[in-house]
Amino acid sequence: MAKSKKPIRILMADDHAIFRDGLRKLLDAEDDISIVGEASTGTQCIQLLGKLRPDILLLDLRMPDKDGLAVLEEVNFDSLPTRVIVLTATEDDREVVRAVRMGARGIVLKDSATDLLIKSIRTVYSGEIWLDKKKTSDVIEAFKKSAESGPRRDKPLLSDREKEIVGLVAQGFRNREIGEKLFISEQTVKNHLHNIFDKLGVSDRLELALYSLHHKVID
Repeated sequence: MAKSKKPIRILMADDHAIFRDGLRKLLDAEDDISIVGEASTGTQCIQLLGKLRPDILLLDLRMPDKDGLAVLEEVNFDSLPTRVIVLTATEDDREVVRAVRMGARGIVLKDSATDLLIKSIRTVYSGEIWLDKKKTSDVIEAFKKSAESGPRRDKPLLSDREKEIVGLVAQGFRNREIGEKLFISEQTVKNHLHNIFDKLGVSDRLELALYSLHHKVID
């Protein structure tokens, strides 16, 4: 008998009980997804993260006592197997950008279709980044303009190894995971990233991921 595939373990963090109840019913219908916990505050979310160590955290940006950004700032996600998808209804693009810069791997609007949310969960779980086009188009456009006017090279001379690392960063992998995949140390990954940032004129991983998408750094 074939061994059944392990379900994606999910922790939901949202202060609206009705929203959590509706989301749980939607996700419980999926064979490859399992809700392992629910949090209604940021503090409770942090406690459950350490206890449950879920694969995916569905995180609301607006919660009492500690908001989603405070959770991202306080928790060392490098020590957890958890990847974060932010569920948001906010109109403030700055919060979304901050969330991604602080490690969120997915941005999904709360009014998105159910199939998009489910697809985002599977995509982020597989190691890729999911950015809601409605929410990030302005951010991407602003980045493109800065890239065109900034000191970036049209055809950056990246080595094959650097291109591999750029590809893995764009997929959402962390330094430790990149090192494991490429059989190099985490410090070596950091050294490569320092050189890549310098060559491309970008300042962080988000800019690197966006740059690679719009300038086709990866063949």
